Amino acid sequence: MSKQNALNWFDLYVTDLIRARAFYASILETELDTPDGPDTGMEMAIFPFDYKNGIGGALVKKEGFGPGAGGTLIYLNVEGDLDGVLSRIPAAGGAVLQPRLSIGEHGFIAIFRDTEGNTVGLHSLS
Repeated sequence: MSKQNALNWFDLYVTDLIRARAFYASILETELDTPDGPDTGMEMAIFPFDYKNGIGGALVKKEGFGPGAGGTLIYLNVEGDLDGVLSRIPAAGGAVLQPRLSIGEHGFIAIFRDTEGNTVGLHSLS
């Protein structure tokens, strides 16, 4: 068996998908895809990723699941633009909880709260 990433997908639960999608599109300066398909009882906005080699994830609005701090913390890859992303968070309606922090040879992290109340991390090697 070959080595695989421990993580291959994540869901960030939201209560207002339109607001959350606009927030992430604004701070990451990218578009999120809204998949077409059968009614699954949930709405999604998918972050860009390489289906073959990447780790994917989505904003998800689903009955019975909601956002909140204190649970699982995921880190979004913002390689080379950590400071840029951090600078856009307040204007997009979020809050920086932990500014850029060196984690030695592993790069830098930061933590923010999004418009839905989720606590999310950012990671960059530079």
